[in-house]
Amino acid sequence: MHGPTADLFADAALQQPPGREQIGEESYVLRGYALPWIDRLLPELRRVLAQSPFRQMVTPGGFTMSAALSSCGALGWTTDSAGYRYTPLDPRSQQPWPTMPDALHEFATRAATEAGFPDFSPDACLINRYVPGAKMSLHQDKNERSYTAPVVSVSLGLPAIFLFGGHERSDKTQKISLFHGDVVVWGGVDRLRFHGVMPIKEGVHPIMGPQRINLTFRTAG
Repeated sequence: MHGPTADLFADAALQQPPGREQIGEESYVLRGYALPWIDRLLPELRRVLAQSPFRQMVTPGGFTMSAALSSCGALGWTTDSAGYRYTPLDPRSQQPWPTMPDALHEFATRAATEAGFPDFSPDACLINRYVPGAKMSLHQDKNERSYTAPVVSVSLGLPAIFLFGGHERSDKTQKISLFHGDVVVWGGVDRLRFHGVMPIKEGVHPIMGPQRINLTFRTAG
């Protein structure tokens, strides 16, 4: 992450107008929702990453993910030859994942409420780092114990094309442009829809540098 947060609106030309866009029956993009929170979120994010740095994880099929990962909260998402799962310990350090900062938890609960999910209480925040060329294949979030809680996903840094599909991998996907500060929330009947991220294009964000950071909040346990 680079540059002072005084540069918060330096890329205003890239932003969509603030507002709530409905992309599914119970799915929304909250345009620019995170922007007023940046000064609180970024210092906490730096502290989390100092404790549990980004790392490349390997899928059960033996493929190295192009997005680097970390986590905070009571549970962190992990993938290796044993499968996809949540663990209470960071597999790199064998210590508990960093506690989810209050600012991140408050932000996620407020974003969920804004999208119509007022009782969200996340216990896991997956942090993905995408450099240009990195992507995320279509997948469902289904390692959680229950699917009653929504998913809250926050975009920081370089723009991304978010793929939002249906309940089958073969269903047609929407291509949704996401910019710094945008938040996507989906739950209810849409909770298990397939989604992914197209390869990130080259660029340098004035605050975050040549990367996209994505925070995904879930109730996992």
